[in-house]
Amino acid sequence: MSDAELVLRSTRVITPEGTRAAAVTVSAGTITAVLPYDAGIPAGARLEDVGDHVLLPGLVDTHVHVNDPGRTEWEGFWTATRAAAAGGITTLIDMPLNSLPPTTTVDHLRVKQDVARDKAHIDVGFWGGALPDNVKDLRPLHEAGVFGFKAFLSPSGVDEFPHLDQDRLARSLAEIAGFDGLLIVHAEDPHHLAAAPQHGGPKYTDFLASRPRDAEDTAIATLVAQAKRLHARVHVLHLSSSDALPLIRAARAEGVRITVETCPHYLTLTAEEVPDGASEFKCCPPIREAANQDLLWEALADGTIDCVVTDHSPSTADLKTADFAAAWGGISGLQLSLSAVWTAARARGHGLEDVVRWMSTRTAALAGLGRKGAIEVGRDADFAVLAPDETFTVDPAALQHRNRVTAYAGKTLYGVVKSTWLRGERIVHDGEFTEPRGTLLARPR
Repeated sequence: MSDAELVLRSTRVITPEGTRAAAVTVSAGTITAVLPYDAGIPAGARLEDVGDHVLLPGLVDTHVHVNDPGRTEWEGFWTATRAAAAGGITTLIDMPLNSLPPTTTVDHLRVKQDVARDKAHIDVGFWGGALPDNVKDLRPLHEAGVFGFKAFLSPSGVDEFPHLDQDRLARSLAEIAGFDGLLIVHAEDPHHLAAAPQHGGPKYTDFLASRPRDAEDTAIATLVAQAKRLHARVHVLHLSSSDALPLIRAARAEGVRITVETCPHYLTLTAEEVPDGASEFKCCPPIREAANQDLLWEALADGTIDCVVTDHSPSTADLKTADFAAAWGGISGLQLSLSAVWTAARARGHGLEDVVRWMSTRTAALAGLGRKGAIEVGRDADFAVLAPDETFTVDPAALQHRNRVTAYAGKTLYGVVKSTWLRGERIVHDGEFTEPRGTLLARPR
């Protein structure tokens, strides 16, 4: 312990064994000990006592659209990672689409890494993309360090990232299964979407009807069948349909290697409260009814849904038109995700330990990031310091996102992030940021 450089002490430290008063020692960016609260401070170590604020592991968000390069007017690594740090997120994994070029070849990956390298306030990794014509690029991308591969089963909304039909899904998944990679999937069936009523206009009920639950359910059934046939690893992105939960439970009981995420907006917002014309609430799949939300929470509690991620998908404000059919579909949630989920979780009887499991431990495990996601010896010294009983009212002007459009405007949330730490260095404190200190991550070999 004599080499400890920092001791972070709190009366409430969330560890894998539970919440307790503790002193966490850090050396060279790594947690070296979790000691009793009143343990002596090693000689030469700097003490940071955060009192009764909760010390929790930095969150790991595995579903973020940074859009950089190519659509940096929508977002960028500088602004996205500042917003993440402000919200207690210390690691994010960037989605392969909405940037130009998309991350579908090794050369494209290098372009994105070069852009991100000096702008990242937190640690950043990258997903690759699975397109109809890039099966040959999947193994090289895997070897170059992407964490897995994103695919759409219905149109993505951008021309440069076409979706996979059933035959191409089978080919891509067979290739990925060959090196035991991970396919992460936007699961909506294009035929069900095409058959749904498409009225357009400002009514949220019309938009909701255009993205029915059975589009998700059918696509997930297709994915399960392919994963079972190939014994492949698959992950369902942004689940919103509670009707798919029995299928997922049955697939797991049969040994299918499937994991599932949902998002803060599905857990905290409901279709009944979305005003007509308020396309800041538009996302795909859509925010559904309160009864559907209740079942998502039950599935999160029983482990059917593994984790919670933002699906941060921003755009410029002009693309959020009052016509739900024409508006860009995406919700910006990086800075507010911890507080939004905690506000809803505490109202349903869950604790911060649950939130950490859903938003840090399990997301780190999904990506294979063994040094992230917990406060224990040998992990990176990534922390968020949270005042869980303090509240704030969401003011869009206070957000770090490049475009301050938010579905949470005016909402009062519990949980104020006081500071965020990356490998033992404080990177944001009471709204003040250091220069970027993030590193670029590759999939652990």
